[in-house]
Amino acid sequence: MLLYVDFFALWFKVALAKGDVMDYVTINNKGQARIFENRYLEALTKTRPWVIYSIYIPMVILLVYYTWSGYHYSIMLMFWIFLSAMFTWTFFEYLVHRFLFHFPAVSRIGKRMVYIFHENHHEFPRDRRRLFMPPVPSLIMASMVLLLFCGLSVLVFDSEGYALVFFSGFISGYLIYVSIHYAIHAFPPPKYLKVLWRNHHLHHYQQPDKSFGVSSILWDTLFSTLPDKKSPAPEDKDTIDGKYIERNF
Repeated sequence: MLLYVDFFALWFKVALAKGDVMDYVTINNKGQARIFENRYLEALTKTRPWVIYSIYIPMVILLVYYTWSGYHYSIMLMFWIFLSAMFTWTFFEYLVHRFLFHFPAVSRIGKRMVYIFHENHHEFPRDRRRLFMPPVPSLIMASMVLLLFCGLSVLVFDSEGYALVFFSGFISGYLIYVSIHYAIHAFPPPKYLKVLWRNHHLHHYQQPDKSFGVSSILWDTLFSTLPDKKSPAPEDKDTIDGKYIERNF
């Protein structure tokens, strides 16, 4: 047990060290990373939004209906479980982005994993085909998360029904996050969400050790990782379809 405690203490110490692994990435707004030499494996690293929506939106609807009809929970109870799961996602999103995706790996395998999961996105931030997690790894991870939630639900409540509702809300939080992330990299900012666009572009182009929340600024505010308000707007002169030139952050 002490060995695990020491390991995670060291992990967080390294993760919180000054500097960021993405500081040394050369940004290319026009290109696309080549992650695997094998074309079939390479194809599995790409996807489009409609593919992910077609998998998870029906899944969420079916799980919620199945739980309501099979476990006879009240709609209000399911609503609050669902909402708390969506809120939990925002914290999970922050932790994973900050401590896993930006982990300053030392080993060759560690650096390779960081590149596959996130560094390629910092290198090619306009690669639309990799703004959503592809179906195969996404479903594998979602299955693991569902099993974890079910195990905890059975252990605490002697029923997996709560986990099904919680998982549905958690996945919905993920869909909101990934949709916002896609929009940030593909479209101009809407009037009332400019802060999310500005913070995320500062994260990519100037301060990779700040702004780890994408769908929310709550956790960046609480953990003091918001970018300096006086920071100049990021210089992103890329265009999308010849139109996306001027940004008003």
